[in-house]
Amino acid sequence: MTRHATAADFATWETKAKSMTVAALLWSIRDASECARNFDSFDPIAAGRYADEASTYGQELNRRRAA
Repeated sequence: MTRHATAADFATWETKAKSMTVAALLWSIRDASECARNFDSFDPIAAGRYADEASTYGQELNRRRAA
């Protein structure tokens, strides 16, 4: 992975997050966060993309909890 997350990436993740169950969101947040930690030492761009993905799913989870 050699590129930063784009607006299109965020839009894709947001659309996907809206259709996910809470359990799927929680799993995806943990998975993407773990990937970000694992990539951090040798591919910071990939780590950042995974962190962005986890954050996007987390925002959807927070929206649901606030509703």
